Amino acid sequence: MEEADLAEYLDAAARSPLSRAVVGPDGQSQTYGELSAQADRAASVLHGRGVGRGDRVGLLMPKSVRSVALIFGILRLGAAYVPVDAYGSPQRAATIFEDCQARIILADERSAGRLEEAAPSLAARTLITGDSWPDPHASGKPSYPRAEKDPDRLAALLYTSGSTGTPKGVMITHRNAVSFVEWASATFGITETDEVASHAPFHFDLSVFDLFVTVKHAACIHLIDTDLAASPRHLPEFIAKSGITVWYSAPAILGMIAESPRAEKFRQNRLRLVLFAGEVFPIDKLRRLLHLWPAPQYYNLYGPTETNVCTYYRVPEQIPASRTAPLTIGHACSHCDIIVVDEQLEPVPPGQSGFLSVAGPSVYPSYWNLPARTAERTFRFGGRRWYNTGDIVRTTPDGYAFLGRADRMVKRHGHRIELDEIEHSLRHNDALADAAVVSTGVPGEVTITAFVVASGVEPSSVELRQYCHSRLARYMVPDDFQFLDELPRTSTGKTDYQELSSRCGVAEAVRG
Repeated sequence: MEEADLAEYLDAAARSPLSRAVVGPDGQSQTYGELSAQADRAASVLHGRGVGRGDRVGLLMPKSVRSVALIFGILRLGAAYVPVDAYGSPQRAATIFEDCQARIILADERSAGRLEEAAPSLAARTLITGDSWPDPHASGKPSYPRAEKDPDRLAALLYTSGSTGTPKGVMITHRNAVSFVEWASATFGITETDEVASHAPFHFDLSVFDLFVTVKHAACIHLIDTDLAASPRHLPEFIAKSGITVWYSAPAILGMIAESPRAEKFRQNRLRLVLFAGEVFPIDKLRRLLHLWPAPQYYNLYGPTETNVCTYYRVPEQIPASRTAPLTIGHACSHCDIIVVDEQLEPVPPGQSGFLSVAGPSVYPSYWNLPARTAERTFRFGGRRWYNTGDIVRTTPDGYAFLGRADRMVKRHGHRIELDEIEHSLRHNDALADAAVVSTGVPGEVTITAFVVASGVEPSSVELRQYCHSRLARYMVPDDFQFLDELPRTSTGKTDYQELSSRCGVAEAVRG
């Protein structure tokens, strides 16, 4: 079968021009004919601004019908989209756009203003897109050179937390994304009758499913804005009244829905498929969710941004009350191969723990402009290139059991967080002489604690929280700040993280 590219999915869906394509958070909708036409107009405008094959185009705006059209317009030009949290730190956004050398940054008026304040040099590259942009009534037929198909061309740059204090861009090619989309399509049976909830923000890799699997089948995407996405009180009503049939999110919000008293009122819905990924789903909360919504099929999906989903596990209809261990992450997807290796990158015997490593067409080619970092995470074995996830697993009859991470990367609400990035930012605060960050709690319920040493007068927890919000993604802001006279050290002079972890909940915690 000839390999597709992501833009071709909209071409095919537009052959059903009257089918509903997208419903925005404001309730406004577009058909596939309208979505394709708006994508063409966007491509034409961007081409006029010099955007072409291989360029990166920043996206800094809330989710909307318009933003979906912009993504497909960018792809039709052969450029790559670089989505960034419009509600996050403008300094972080500026760092990302400078790092990837974005040709154009598409932003709503509010986000453009915040970005210009943080990085005035980016103003000339920022194009403000209003509600009707590009103008649907503009005269003349859109004109731009449609990019030829190239599976290895960059389609998206998704930035994740970086250990050096700077976010790192995961390069996603058309081949990477299409291999996942085709697997998901065959596995989950999405059809044109499905109503798919888009809960994940576009800078989160779960959105690849929401956008491209849905469009491939000319189904309907229901965009969920930031406020609703975080509201377990109102999401059950949205799911029921919107006729949602497919849901995909991190487990955290599903666990909150399962514990929401209001969810019982709206338990009758059309859900047939519930997918979750990004972190461990606490088994007691999953059991409650199965009781609340017994009809859908449930799947636990696993995979970092660098590979997208590479294993999956069909959740049984009943989870015994005696079970306390989390579900396994299942077996390898058909488009991936998996081995478990030791520290010497040699395969371990079945049942022995090791690092889960992935090969196949969905594995990213590189981090953006970070060849050394890429080399640290990839290796050759059996004549193939493998990505070492850093996740420790062991094989069981039910699939791979996830045992934890070997480094200081944690997951919270589905987002990967490098604790060193938080430390790096705190150490740049003039009010602090030193800082160290640890995580505690069980998988799926992670708490991040920052231990800080003041350089003079102690800043308040509110001031530290505001400082972190200005420089970090929202999900990276520590939960607790604990003040120490000095950080504990090991015999070699390094920060004693084990000692700090033991102090969590013992030292006086200051909450903002």
